[in-house]
Amino acid sequence: MDLYADGDRWTTDPVAGAELVAEGWLLPGLVDAHTHPGAEELGRPLDPDVLREDLRAHLASGVALIRAPGLAGDPPDWFGLGDDSPRAVHAGPWIAQQGQFFEGWGRRPDPAELPAVAAEQAARTGWAKVVVDWLVGDDVMPVEVLREAVARVHAVGGRLAAHSQHPDGCRVAVEAGVDSLEHGMCLDPGLLPRMAEQGTALTPTISVIKAGLARLSSEPDSPTKRWYAAGAGAHDRLTAAAVEAGVTVLAGTDSRPHGRIADEIRALAGAGVSPHQAIAAASWTARSYLGLPGLVEGAPADAVVFDGDPRADLGRLDKPRAVIVRGRRVLGSRYRS
Repeated sequence: MDLYADGDRWTTDPVAGAELVAEGWLLPGLVDAHTHPGAEELGRPLDPDVLREDLRAHLASGVALIRAPGLAGDPPDWFGLGDDSPRAVHAGPWIAQQGQFFEGWGRRPDPAELPAVAAEQAARTGWAKVVVDWLVGDDVMPVEVLREAVARVHAVGGRLAAHSQHPDGCRVAVEAGVDSLEHGMCLDPGLLPRMAEQGTALTPTISVIKAGLARLSSEPDSPTKRWYAAGAGAHDRLTAAAVEAGVTVLAGTDSRPHGRIADEIRALAGAGVSPHQAIAAASWTARSYLGLPGLVEGAPADAVVFDGDPRADLGRLDKPRAVIVRGRRVLGSRYRS
């Protein structure tokens, strides 16, 4: 098919003066649904220069849309709007329990105030992110607090993402009805049908979790090592089971350097997810979940072009032929027939 960018919208109707910028296998612009750009080290403040470089790295990988479920600070006004930036949605700073999460990052309101803080954030940007659990032995957020946060966020038209990597935290997140479960390590597979029914998405961040498992292998035995090894060791099977159960699975990298969405897609495929579904988690499925249609009439003019079908060779994901965001070619040479 031929697609024309009429401003920031796709159309199949010819546009006068249109210039051919790419030919090949088209996908809706890729999505990294879990990324935290803008800070080079844990706990450091948001740096606009680092943020720009991180966003350029996403563009170079074919990512036309990011979701940042947690940032090191409130981003500048140009975030997600400039020609050198993917589209972006974000949840502002993380919201955690007192005494938990990375020092220097996030907000830690009293439990009674947490739902209102989450709602205020979601009213500003559309999303809030809550850290439900943290280290081994830490208290899990009470389900009543999280359920009230979900209700307050939904009341202002927003959505709530929840970080969890422990069995009890995952259970609380699902019982509270969060919109997306981030990581979900140690999630009871028996909760997957409920997630599918209520529309709770899973962002498994497989590649970073497996990298953590590799780093932990040389550490001495400890409760933390046993917890992580058990959860990470079962994470592939959990992710494949989530897809099989009909849960919306989103691709997210959660790591530096940025621009590694292809690694997460291949990690999904390595977990037993079909190449078609793995790419969908980083393209049309993720875009639909975040409210953007794909390559259809009137949709936002985002696309990534490859030499051939990446489902047949996931290595093609490393070399986009062209990337188009907001109707403009931001990467790739011009090709003419």
